[in-house]
Amino acid sequence: MFTGLIQSLGEIREVAATADGVRLAVDSALADELAVGDSIAVNGVCLTATRVGTAGFAAEVMNETLRASSLREVQAGGAVNLELPLRAADRLGGHVVQGHVDGVGTLTDVVDDGFARRVAIKAPAKLMRYVVVKGSIAVDGVSLTVAECGEAWFTVSVIPETLARTNLGRATPGTRVNLEVDVLAKYVERLLAGAR
Repeated sequence: MFTGLIQSLGEIREVAATADGVRLAVDSALADELAVGDSIAVNGVCLTATRVGTAGFAAEVMNETLRASSLREVQAGGAVNLELPLRAADRLGGHVVQGHVDGVGTLTDVVDDGFARRVAIKAPAKLMRYVVVKGSIAVDGVSLTVAECGEAWFTVSVIPETLARTNLGRATPGTRVNLEVDVLAKYVERLLAGAR
């Protein structure tokens, strides 16, 4: 489990695509906190470290994850948001993020709004029923608060600290991002459907 508070920006060193999936090599200062078999969220996708070195780690991305996320589009030299899993004693500063991406959205507009930046994202209709104003959503693994929403879009306001510490500071219209809706909303929907 994660919180959506990004700990580090990593850089993709290598992308090795095979019929079985993709092997990623990522340079990151978090490598000294990882061991083989540990989980790490990469742009909001929970992956397992398969190799760890002094400068980074490697992870395998299976085909199912490639179909469900924007990791199929990463390239060497690209920046990725990284977060280690929550420890039981840690503060939950963001919201409950599982690292199980629900779909991919596309940035449609990025506008400066005072010291923040307002970002509009087109999202799959199947996800929008879980998106509510002032609710939480993870965008490329970043825990954000929904400012506005429509039938197939929502906006978030991103503070300077988040812009500086995540790849959202480099995002432009057309950028595709991983989306994870609030898991609590999905459980409530399922429970209510069973009660009918």
